[in-house]
Amino acid sequence: MSSNKKILVLPGDGIGTEVMSEVLNIMEWMSKNKSVSFDVSERLVGGAAFDREGNSISDATMQEALDSDAVLLGAVGGPQWDSVERDKRPEAALLRLRKEMDLFANLRPAIVFDALANSSSLKAELIKGLNILILRELTSGVYYGLPRGVEKIKDQEEKAIDTQSYTTSEIERIGKVGFDLAKKRSNKVTSVEKANVMETGMFWRKIITSLHKREFNDVELNHMYADNCAMQLVRYPKQFDVIVTDNLFGDILSDCAAMLTGSLGMLPSASLGSVDVSGKRPGMYEPVHGSAPDIAGQNKANPLAMIMSFAMMLRYSFDMLEDSTLIEKAVQNVLSKGLRTLDIKQDNEKAVSTKEMGAAVIEELNIVSGK
Repeated sequence: MSSNKKILVLPGDGIGTEVMSEVLNIMEWMSKNKSVSFDVSERLVGGAAFDREGNSISDATMQEALDSDAVLLGAVGGPQWDSVERDKRPEAALLRLRKEMDLFANLRPAIVFDALANSSSLKAELIKGLNILILRELTSGVYYGLPRGVEKIKDQEEKAIDTQSYTTSEIERIGKVGFDLAKKRSNKVTSVEKANVMETGMFWRKIITSLHKREFNDVELNHMYADNCAMQLVRYPKQFDVIVTDNLFGDILSDCAAMLTGSLGMLPSASLGSVDVSGKRPGMYEPVHGSAPDIAGQNKANPLAMIMSFAMMLRYSFDMLEDSTLIEKAVQNVLSKGLRTLDIKQDNEKAVSTKEMGAAVIEELNIVSGK
């Protein structure tokens, strides 16, 4: 039995609890069949934490996240918490986790499995075999900049302010991750900003250009305005390999790329920090989809994005490449055999439940591992 790896599990709200259960089943399978032991703890986050603990993430949960080797998060939010004050809303827990764990690099792959090429809103020939990676800067930019808020100018007139700001080091470190990832893929980076109209855009382009010339001139680099990038994603997405961009544009473009695959329920993500002196890289892994309150508790959610987020955790936090690949292969095989949850089924196809899809992945793990 290999040494324990400390994982904090945060199921969260809505379908988060349902899809996380399927990942816990895979952990149990790995313990029995791969001699891999995980030291798993589970705590509340999001709306569930607010209802029980008075805040969307407690100090104790935050400290446990900092002490863990990796964090697995399901989903947070729901309409019942829309009136909660901003700093205690479910989404505030995500911002605090990202900021205090310094998870500055958000990796969001957009991969189209052959079996799902017809599920996309684009023509199959445009997206079949698509495999791009959007790298979003996650701990700076307009979501964290100061000053921010709403101020009164005069009677009947107010002004809202959000501040976009970036430093040299913030841009360089996300750029380095992008170039390093590209070297392991197709060796191509597209840096995305609005250098034509924004000071931060011009600054971003200058820093990325300088970094490329200084350390990564063996990687192909292209620059693109964010609005053009959005258009190109739906026009000819295969032109991209790694897209590196800021927090705001990364939020928008990664959702756009997600829908190229046919469903948000299929896409995982990883949020990574820098490697510390002990060699540990903090990471939080979560599916791109939200809490989906309209289907929560109905056993209809697609667990595959959560399962593949776990596979990303094995790859990036624990260097368990063989096990990560095994899970990805099991997911691909299940889809090739025609199993579909509600979000990815065609009109003439039968939808399987959350639990049925999870069980099918485990059965496929038995097959591909020879168990």
